[in-house]
Amino acid sequence: MRESFEKQLDTLHTELIRMGALCEEAIACAIKGLIDEDEQLREKTMLIELEINQKEREIEDFCLRLLIREQPVAGDLRRISAAQKMITDMERIGDQAADIAEIARFMTDSAIKSDVHIADMARAATTMLRHSIDSFVEGDIKRAREVVAYDDVVDNLFITVKNELIAQITRDNARGSECLDLLMIAKYLERIGDHAVNIAEQVVYDVTGLKATP
Repeated sequence: MRESFEKQLDTLHTELIRMGALCEEAIACAIKGLIDEDEQLREKTMLIELEINQKEREIEDFCLRLLIREQPVAGDLRRISAAQKMITDMERIGDQAADIAEIARFMTDSAIKSDVHIADMARAATTMLRHSIDSFVEGDIKRAREVVAYDDVVDNLFITVKNELIAQITRDNARGSECLDLLMIAKYLERIGDHAVNIAEQVVYDVTGLKATP
């Protein structure tokens, strides 16, 4: 019976990794669609977001069936409960990637989007997401706590982008609307980092039953 339950947990881990990969792809498509002004990539982001929503429903159903059939306790119960909270954060990451793609639709002929650290923010937030999911699958508390601490990198990049955009407006206030759009995109990326932190904190709680600390 325990062996069967472990196999089901392995299936859960696989599905979480797939959902995380979809989130990474959505972020990548949204940012590349922004930088390259590629409408196909922006449309692809929207389609991936729908896949993420579907995956959330599938994993939620799977977790509920596990809870009903297996009636897990202690660590097993924490693991399934953590997975349910993780998919909520990942679904919101998909929403934010779609929001970035939506803003990007109106940013044609942007002269400054490649001059600020938006792409660096996206890479840092994506790294946090990937490592947070890996830490859950591997039960790696050290990596989870590293994700929590790495949030400072994303936060500092947000401050950098904000200052870069302020400097752009100072030089040319006609670009104010464009700078506000880019600031909103940076804010979405900061929130993606926050969701990765939420996932990492769930990992620490899953393994130890204690709240995460950096």
